[in-house]
Amino acid sequence: MTTAMKTKTLRCATIGVGRMGRHHARLYAQADGCELVGVVDGSAERASKIVEEWGGRAFGSVRELIDAGVDAVTIATPTVTHRAIVEPLLEAGVACLVEKPLAPDVAEARAIADTAKRTGSLLQVGHVVRYDPVMVAVRELIGTGAMTPRFIEIDRVSPMTFRSVDVGVVLDMMIHDLDVLLMLMGAEPEEIHANAVCVVGEAEDVCNARLVFPAGKDGIRCTANVTASRLALKTERKIRLISEDAYISADFVEKKGTVVRKTANAGQLADVRTRLKAGEDLSSVNYLEMIAMEPLSVGTGEPLKLQLLDFLDAVRTNRRPLVNAEDGFAAVRTAERIVAAAKAAGARMV
Repeated sequence: MTTAMKTKTLRCATIGVGRMGRHHARLYAQADGCELVGVVDGSAERASKIVEEWGGRAFGSVRELIDAGVDAVTIATPTVTHRAIVEPLLEAGVACLVEKPLAPDVAEARAIADTAKRTGSLLQVGHVVRYDPVMVAVRELIGTGAMTPRFIEIDRVSPMTFRSVDVGVVLDMMIHDLDVLLMLMGAEPEEIHANAVCVVGEAEDVCNARLVFPAGKDGIRCTANVTASRLALKTERKIRLISEDAYISADFVEKKGTVVRKTANAGQLADVRTRLKAGEDLSSVNYLEMIAMEPLSVGTGEPLKLQLLDFLDAVRTNRRPLVNAEDGFAAVRTAERIVAAAKAAGARMV
């Protein structure tokens, strides 16, 4: 990578400036070393409002944008449109940040990933939860060897917003957590059991999946239980990880978490074992008062901004993005397997 590329002003744009895309346009306009060239959107009125606020101009098509010259683009359009939009950009050598999921199915995800590989153009998938300071803190704890998860439980529920109704809740919401699990486990699940419920439309609105991952070096497999719902009465985003050595509970909404370590509680555990072996009745003991807990060390930062800055750095340095096309493909394949498992279990959905 030349010094000129590292220091040049990157010409950036956003395709689709709805709920998510408008934030990408804002961040491009505010990022150092970037110029928001403009936006493309099916609504001329919406596009005009964005360029009026953040600069650039509204282009009538993706081809017009390519012809104007652009280095990096965010694609924040409905999932079913991704392939038709992304492939011409990759063919033109434009770096792409594609909002999750990469595609609506395995076939299209594979086609996009193959195009990225063939052209050599950079493609990053917008699995933004990887950049959430809560997730960063959890990943760092696991990375230090503080724990090897044996069981993971993830809940992602919220009231219906009537956004992303072109896909079911697995591709709309659970996909975030599938990407996180594949990242933490370093592999796709060996076994999948699932069920789902359709209420509002023909696609699933609630889904629960049990994923069993390949055994680690110690020969023990990790099981994950994942629930996603867009019919809940409130918004919850939680993750719990359990092992012989530690327990981590984190709340993405509250931006905090708790860590319980076996080493910090060795004395109490030994005392409990002794008393239980002696037949003592411990039903009056308050478990929470006898263990040592510490807060999860959570940093700060807007996940979407952290993601975009990392994407731009990958563009400048020509390095592998944190979530590349193959990662995005693996998440879509796992999602498709979950939907298939739910249908096999009797879920009535398209």
